Amino acid sequence: MGDLVVAARDRAFVGRVAERAVFRSALAGDSHAPSVLYLHGPGGIGKSALLRRFALETLEAGRLVVEVDGRTVAATPEDFEHAAGKAIGEPNAVLLVDTFELCHGLEHWLWEQFLPRLPLGTVVVVAGRAAPDPRWVADPGWADLLRAVRLRDLAREDAAAFLRVRGVPAGMHHALLSFTSGNPLALSLAVAVAVQRDTDGARGTAEWSPGQDVIATLLPHLVGHAPSAAHRTALEVCAQADVTSEGLLRAMTGEDAAELFAWLRTQPFIESTASGLFPHDVVREVLAADLRWRDPEGFAALRRRMYHHLLARVREVPAAQVLQAMNSLVYLDRSLGHLADTLVWDPEDGVREMPCTPDDESRVVDLVHLTEGAESAAIARFWLNRQPEAFRVYRSNRTGEITAFSTLLRLSGPEGEDVDPVVAAAWSHARAGSPIRAGEHMAVARFMVDAQAYQRPSASLNLVTWRVTAEIIRADRLAWLFVVMRDDGFWNAHLAPGDMLPTDARPVVGDHGYRLFAHDWRTRSAMAWVAEKHEALQEGVAAVTPAVTAPQERSDHVVLSRPEFDTAVRDALRALWWPGELAANPLNHSRLVVEHDQNLHDVLLHAVETLLGERGGETRHQVLTTTYSKTAPTQEAAARRLGMSFSTYRRHLTAAVQHIRDVLWSHELSGTAVLPVGRDLLAEQ
Repeated sequence: MGDLVVAARDRAFVGRVAERAVFRSALAGDSHAPSVLYLHGPGGIGKSALLRRFALETLEAGRLVVEVDGRTVAATPEDFEHAAGKAIGEPNAVLLVDTFELCHGLEHWLWEQFLPRLPLGTVVVVAGRAAPDPRWVADPGWADLLRAVRLRDLAREDAAAFLRVRGVPAGMHHALLSFTSGNPLALSLAVAVAVQRDTDGARGTAEWSPGQDVIATLLPHLVGHAPSAAHRTALEVCAQADVTSEGLLRAMTGEDAAELFAWLRTQPFIESTASGLFPHDVVREVLAADLRWRDPEGFAALRRRMYHHLLARVREVPAAQVLQAMNSLVYLDRSLGHLADTLVWDPEDGVREMPCTPDDESRVVDLVHLTEGAESAAIARFWLNRQPEAFRVYRSNRTGEITAFSTLLRLSGPEGEDVDPVVAAAWSHARAGSPIRAGEHMAVARFMVDAQAYQRPSASLNLVTWRVTAEIIRADRLAWLFVVMRDDGFWNAHLAPGDMLPTDARPVVGDHGYRLFAHDWRTRSAMAWVAEKHEALQEGVAAVTPAVTAPQERSDHVVLSRPEFDTAVRDALRALWWPGELAANPLNHSRLVVEHDQNLHDVLLHAVETLLGERGGETRHQVLTTTYSKTAPTQEAAARRLGMSFSTYRRHLTAAVQHIRDVLWSHELSGTAVLPVGRDLLAEQ
């Protein structure tokens, strides 16, 4: 039975390539390899699993393995030496010490008295939650012999490989990876639940979420015991905030903030940045889920207090810290309501905002010309000459290149109306509604251009949105705010929850129409408005009915006319990669989806595949997949990417869309399902 257990663990082991390489070089006697490898990291990070792997590799190399576990050995020199004694008398032995945090009182004795007595050629691996005392890392005597390695979560590809090995249905992968963030213990527990659910006949879908059995098991392993109620509150604050400073803790816990902050920073699952402390992702999830479950009122009260404190900071901080303060504020609500569909939290694609310098202006004009055309580029140049301080550029954290820019104009009197039709429409709307009075001004978010995403959710658009929201919160005597977007319907639903409503004006610049979204901020306090929107998001979450296991009746499908159906297909293709927008499409209630237990996203992908079976379908398939992928912000950009003239591109796109409409309409009338016919090429785009 033991052999079966070992074999199963071996099959499920993934990742840790770098750590295994260091250990193998030590086994091989490499002169540059450490004699002592010290692994440290929080509970559940996979230290014990890695030690078991090292033991197998040691046995395969024909060397003696001596294993010591702090959970079963008393923390005295005599007991430790009794357990590890064979390593002293056996040349080339490998000593593996697990759970060393329970023997931490032996650290000085270990380094000064025990390890120096081991024969040359011995390899030692010590694993514990805490890092080794800095004295030993800095000690010149150990400098060439010791290497400390902090174990981190599994890389996403390794975590995905683990799910495949364990037989988790593909539909659950994204949800499990998002919850666990690659933490091995969380993965193992979540997998056990997911596989059991699939075995019990529940369909593996992306709607998986951890149950309280998973949360209750993870909490003590990942976090351990909090010494007091105040320490528990500090943990819960840290789990909610993007970063936790001593100042935030003081606002939440009072006079004990310094002591609590010092305690937090010593925890193995806490990391630090220049702005403060933050926990590992899975620790965030577990702490938040546990508090929300056992004390929903306390959970809501904590978030409310944090939100009001962070909102006040946005108003009070120096201008240079505004975006950081807005990030902290928005982070609390990042997964709720419309914010979940319009915010992008991906450090891999991070950008930083900077003022637009004269050297940046040509890049700004080029970006407008690329995405909106020559007339818009001329208007951008006009405003660069008149209000250069209104322009901000966004540089990639990876490359340093300008990937996006924005413009927030501040206008206290008529300006640019004869040059810019969009600003002219804004002035016309303001005059017709409630004109600007002496001392007031209006703000126009005139340009929002990202080289790749254009005006779709992106890391740069996050910062633009925060800059505009900060203008609302901080500005004195702000009358009107106008947000300008391409008139394609995407932002209508997303801006409405923020009371930015579309105006009747639809100015045209060059080949493109634009829509102005407006709000008069003289009618109420911006601070009260922001707080009210936060409360509405919380209530929306609280109003969600808990999932039930009993079967529910399927709602009747919606009957659409052919023109309505064609319009819905067009809108669905445009929203294919924007889940919030796609969820609002009426095709979700069509026979195509309702009667065949499919989701609209998959139905569309299967329909797109049918192009490959048509004469000339490969070209149309390529045009369609390029147009509705995330990599082509405009149709002009898609045509350039395909190397086609715009007229040829439009002809193929029109034919492709009509084919999709016809295929889906046929299935809607017949009541048959749209089934996959080949590779899911659009998903690969």
